[in-house]
Amino acid sequence: MPDMIVKLYELDRWDKGTSAHGCLIRRPLTAEKHLVASWVRKCFSEYWGSECESAFAHVPVACFVAQREKTICGFACYDVTSRGFFGPTGVAPEERGKGIGTSLLFAALRALAEQGYAYGIIGGAGPVDFYSRTVGAVLIEGSKPGIYAGLL
Repeated sequence: MPDMIVKLYELDRWDKGTSAHGCLIRRPLTAEKHLVASWVRKCFSEYWGSECESAFAHVPVACFVAQREKTICGFACYDVTSRGFFGPTGVAPEERGKGIGTSLLFAALRALAEQGYAYGIIGGAGPVDFYSRTVGAVLIEGSKPGIYAGLL
């Protein structure tokens, strides 16, 4: 999958105030690292679990979760694989299509902007049309397989 670039200074233009369908979008506490990383591994992959764990080494934690009561509905990391990168991110299959992923995307991209980045990179962007439509992301030519080439 190719990488995409996002103009972080234009986020307000794209943000339509999406609802997270009753989920609280927040940064998890470091005490929750084992719960969040375990959920990511179970729902997605070992690779994403590892990337998620590295988010907890940042202060503040470079991850957001969508939480409904005591249940994780989704997550989004940033600045973990490379600086300025968004991802990995995912929403539980039964929660997709409710705006949760969009809310997580904006939370993470805003965090990158608050750190002073003018642009964000969506690494190995899966749903290219979603990112293009939601935040105006543009494909980066020649970026496939990009930084993920040669993974063990």
